[in-house]
Amino acid sequence: MASVITASEPSWIGPFTGLSPRQFNKLITALRREGADPVRKGRPWSLPLQDRVLLVAAYWRTNLTLRQLAPLFGIPKSAADRIVDHLGPVLALQPRKRFRKDTVLIVDGTLVPTRDRSVAASSKNYRYSTNHQVVIDADTRLVVAVGRPVPGNRNDCKAWEESGAKAAVGTTSTVIADGGYRGTGLTIPHYRRHRDEELPAWKEEHNASHRRVRARVEHTFARMKCWKILSDCRLRGDGVHHAMLGIARLHNLTLAG
Repeated sequence: MASVITASEPSWIGPFTGLSPRQFNKLITALRREGADPVRKGRPWSLPLQDRVLLVAAYWRTNLTLRQLAPLFGIPKSAADRIVDHLGPVLALQPRKRFRKDTVLIVDGTLVPTRDRSVAASSKNYRYSTNHQVVIDADTRLVVAVGRPVPGNRNDCKAWEESGAKAAVGTTSTVIADGGYRGTGLTIPHYRRHRDEELPAWKEEHNASHRRVRARVEHTFARMKCWKILSDCRLRGDGVHHAMLGIARLHNLTLAG
């Protein structure tokens, strides 16, 4: 079965990964260094590492079914299944472990419609979804941590701790968030204590500045949601978590150059 899509043709890399050929080669080198392509006993992979990575990225990018996508790479669906299961965790972003004391982070939650109801719940978007807590560096706009998915009916102040995002960030950095994180100790906007209260001008100015900075995480979500799998994820179990982490890694590579 002849393949149509291959990483040996650079024109396929950009549309399916968002990376330039140079950035894609940098990713492949990093994956080999991390042991993603070991010599193993038994039947070898039907595709080289670069084509396997491109297949996983194309699956996340287009959200085509593997039955549709596999023939484009010249392999059967069962082989495509194994490639996604193997490389999804390998491509996952590793959370940053150390932060400078003056680092400012931004956190917010986003809902990903997910068909696996064992990890999802009916949410405010009227779909069964998972809540993903995403933390970015306010200066570089790179994703530094993504919490494990929690059911989409969890509010952000609970999901912040339950997802492990709080533990991943630690206490050394300033973390700003929206008003949904009351009681978490994060830096949130000033709010009215009762309906008739008017905020003084200096608090309104602080809130305006806070909104401008916090908008950066919304821009990150907009870029990540270009990956169509985040609009209707069919993966089971940890699949949605691995997809979110892998997309975050590719997003960071795109920004870092």
